[in-house]
Amino acid sequence: MKRVVNISVLLFFCFLTIQCSKDKNKAPTAVRLMFPTQNLLCIDNTITFNWSKATDPDNDQVTYNLIIATDREMTNVVENSSSTDLKTTVTLEKQTAYYWKVDALDVKNNQGTASETFSFYTKGDGVLNYAPFSAELVSPKNNSNLSTTTSISLIWDAADANTTDTLTYELYFGENSSVVLMDDSLSEKSFTVSVKSGKTYSWYVNVKDQNAAKSIGQTWSFTVN
Repeated sequence: MKRVVNISVLLFFCFLTIQCSKDKNKAPTAVRLMFPTQNLLCIDNTITFNWSKATDPDNDQVTYNLIIATDREMTNVVENSSSTDLKTTVTLEKQTAYYWKVDALDVKNNQGTASETFSFYTKGDGVLNYAPFSAELVSPKNNSNLSTTTSISLIWDAADANTTDTLTYELYFGENSSVVLMDDSLSEKSFTVSVKSGKTYSWYVNVKDQNAAKSIGQTWSFTVN
């Protein structure tokens, strides 16, 4: 009986040792996106994506997941590939806005902090003007719960591959799904709205250039406690 107890104790400590060893393994650092750079207009639609090397605290081998999508939220994914190299060449559609990021994982599938998400545009044949990139959320964070207040500043960012274009914004805002147009020609990338406690609000921003090219924004939401 004593021998059985000793074996059980030994197995228990072996389990703890293995578990602790696993828990101590650290994820690699985030990578830095190198090319294509933010808001770049790519002349060629066959693009070699480059990023910096991630550092792994345990010296594990790092695998890089390249993800390319046609929306900023990375839901319409067109490329999702893994490599141990720091570059991957991909052929994409012409005259299309894309968004890309790279995740770094070690051999134990510990994922580091995600990289930034960069946007770029592939040039179309004979095209002189391109629609702006979709609006990027700044504040308040999507699905966030905010302290009691009577007003909130909605803040976003936007860019265009045609760097000389003048951008204006259509802002839609309202309770839950009852979203209405607040302004259709904003020049600033912020707007203050009145809110009430206990309410959930939704909003989105469409981005337009002076040639009437438009990108439709994603719907974001927040709740006021």
